[in-house]
Amino acid sequence: MVIRWTDEAERGYPYWWHALEGQSPLNEALPEKCELLVIGAGYAGLSAALAAQNCGAQVVVVDADEPGQGASTRNGGMFGAHPRLGWHDLAARFGTATADALFAEAKPALDWARGLIAEQGIECDLQESGRVQLAWTASHFENQKRLAGQVRDKSEVQVRIVERDDLKQEIETDRYFGGLVFSEHCAIHPAKFHQGLLRAVRRKDIPVVAHARVDALERAGAGFEARTPKGVIRADKVLLATNGYTTKPFGWHAARVFPLPSYLIATEELPPNLIGHIAPGRRMMVETRARHSYYRISPDGRRILFGGRASMTNIDLATAAKRQHQTMCEIWPVLADVKLSHVWTGNTGYSFSHMPHVGSDRGLHYAMGFSGSGTVMAPYLGAKAAYQAMGDMRGKTAYSDTRFNRHWLHPFNKPHFLKAADLWYRGWVDRWENRQGR
Repeated sequence: MVIRWTDEAERGYPYWWHALEGQSPLNEALPEKCELLVIGAGYAGLSAALAAQNCGAQVVVVDADEPGQGASTRNGGMFGAHPRLGWHDLAARFGTATADALFAEAKPALDWARGLIAEQGIECDLQESGRVQLAWTASHFENQKRLAGQVRDKSEVQVRIVERDDLKQEIETDRYFGGLVFSEHCAIHPAKFHQGLLRAVRRKDIPVVAHARVDALERAGAGFEARTPKGVIRADKVLLATNGYTTKPFGWHAARVFPLPSYLIATEELPPNLIGHIAPGRRMMVETRARHSYYRISPDGRRILFGGRASMTNIDLATAAKRQHQTMCEIWPVLADVKLSHVWTGNTGYSFSHMPHVGSDRGLHYAMGFSGSGTVMAPYLGAKAAYQAMGDMRGKTAYSDTRFNRHWLHPFNKPHFLKAADLWYRGWVDRWENRQGR
């Protein structure tokens, strides 16, 4: 299958970034000191800054690049919150009380994130689309039915089962065995969401310093001293919000959260009747197979945006585009001759428990390991981490009771194990699931 590109195709440039064109880069100086230093200016870091300032703290945010140039402006814009694992898996890992609390926290987390958008007046193309999780195999659909019962019993999240015969109301394909609809989940423009958070932070006169990577962090009396290319800053407390972009000098955290690349493509503009035909439900769409494809209609209703695991390691974007295009056409053969306008990638930050964690290590607070659910959980848990840093009771969360362990497969700070994992998934898991899905 040969990919055709539009005449002005953007390879490596996220589709979402066009909405940010023409904006001036940040050029703030680094203050000498603060009460709370937030490292990372994505969703989690900016939300943490707002929460800490709400507690009366003097806050400074630093970022290694331009704020938001990581996952916060590269993701698929799927806005929802429910535990990635079933209740029994969570209970086996963390105990029944924590499993109950994690399920119960899903609806409040989503409501909180939607409230943040409303409170700060963020224009981010929020659409109450709902999300449909599509079962790739018959056994996946049986698991979904069990999950739906757990969600109903343990949370206030609205979920309903879609039988295979009714699935054509959601998506025009024969590839799936059924699905779950989370009707309260939404669609957003992720770059506009980040830009709205950044504006909210700057309205509070909180310094946000770009190109200020923390190269060294040392204890200085009761606080910390952070060294950056823009100078040194002393802070009473520090909060790390770097997720899938965590590197030295934060080796303890890099050993517990690893970057997993996700690759996305955007089609050329499509006729409205074609989009209405292939995706009549007009929802956010995700799969249950390990390839974890996720896809949606663009906010303007003119394109399909398609992402997922083209590789667990960094590969060239031409190869990634070919793999994602092929996967998309397995679902919708009618798109075989459609041109692509964009291909790009970004890092998700995964923990070995597949669950986020909020906590502190030797006085360094953090929120990370969002494991693919960062559009809601990153701002929500960033705020929780900030409240904990400031000793505020609003920081209570079940995500502090998840474990943030390292794994024997990851003895070093760089995830070399992903090369073997990619071979395993592409060579065995994907083939097995494809046979089961026929």
